[in-house]
Amino acid sequence: MGRIALVSEHASPLTAPGQLGAGSQNAYVAALSAALCGLGHEVVVYTRRTAPRAPNRVRTQAGYEVVNVHSGPSRKLAEDESTARVTDFARFLSADWTTKRPDVVHAQGWLSGITAVLGARNRQVPVVQTFHTLGAAHRGLAVERLLGQEVARVVATHSDEADDVLRMGICGSKVSVIPHGVDLKLFTPHGAIAPRERTRRIVTVGQLVPHQGFDDLIRSLSTVEDTELVIAGGSVNGRLRGDPEARRLRTLARARGVADRVTFTGPLRQSELPALLRSADVVACTPRYESLGVNAIEAMACGVPVVVTAVGGLVDAVVDEQTGVRVPPQDPRAIAEALRALLRNTTRRKSLGAAGQERIRARYSWDRVAAELVRVYADVIRPSPDANRAREPWA
Repeated sequence: MGRIALVSEHASPLTAPGQLGAGSQNAYVAALSAALCGLGHEVVVYTRRTAPRAPNRVRTQAGYEVVNVHSGPSRKLAEDESTARVTDFARFLSADWTTKRPDVVHAQGWLSGITAVLGARNRQVPVVQTFHTLGAAHRGLAVERLLGQEVARVVATHSDEADDVLRMGICGSKVSVIPHGVDLKLFTPHGAIAPRERTRRIVTVGQLVPHQGFDDLIRSLSTVEDTELVIAGGSVNGRLRGDPEARRLRTLARARGVADRVTFTGPLRQSELPALLRSADVVACTPRYESLGVNAIEAMACGVPVVVTAVGGLVDAVVDEQTGVRVPPQDPRAIAEALRALLRNTTRRKSLGAAGQERIRARYSWDRVAAELVRVYADVIRPSPDANRAREPWA
């Protein structure tokens, strides 16, 4: 058994999908921690306290422990505020690891990476880094470049991200590609199916932000007849009413004459998603840039055919014309053509759905993701400076 620390500064695994503030990183940390525990490892997740009454430590049903670190005000902080609190967070980690030193630290996001490196430095603990999203837009990748040089290994969640890391000058031997996983017990072809009113249904899932490309789907819908589009997901503030992106999308749907065929569900609990995905003839995932592709692999696990844009993790997950259909980003015409072709061909939809499900079961289970990460951890672990401490082999 190994002792693994996950540092996830802004994304607590206790924040369930569908709740305000929940995102793909929250789900990633929760599922990965549970899977690592399932393999027999001791896992502690360190996250920043965002609620005044949150307990200091929480033992989850999955077996991992969550430590809510006092680092600034007990509320959600802006990025610059969180950055200013890095030293406080790192000091807590260093102190906590004095008595219970982990074998390895896995940092989630660049800010968690800085915190983990500072906290682990005096404890001689190797740090593995997953960026999740690279910050070229507002940090010029300078922070990520320095962090990549400092850590023992960088784990990219898809090939495009790995290429970006290599372009930063990080040695290729330090970079591994291990994807986001999917809960294969929850996302299956069998189970409840959400009701629908129209003959054909397209489903898309994600937070209401412009880069998700929901507007491209709405534009494409005007040439896809007798088909409804269900957009599942919440806005940044957790509400649809008054949200500027929701308002923009509704205005576009009216202008395109498809407002009666576009439905917004708002945020859904994770347990509600499979039934909605199974109700679709096609699930569309059309972001304009960098995406983990989580919702596409969840749909594929349910045996539903997917149309995706060729960006980020979607390129790895979807083999074009074999396990789904890939189209260029920001191209409503190409999206519409792909949707029309699939909707009129039941046999092809079934074939793609079956092949997609097989691919996800073979490559994207959390057990496999966790096992691959454990091999990375084993590669970077060095002997403890405490000669009196018993250490069980990882391999």
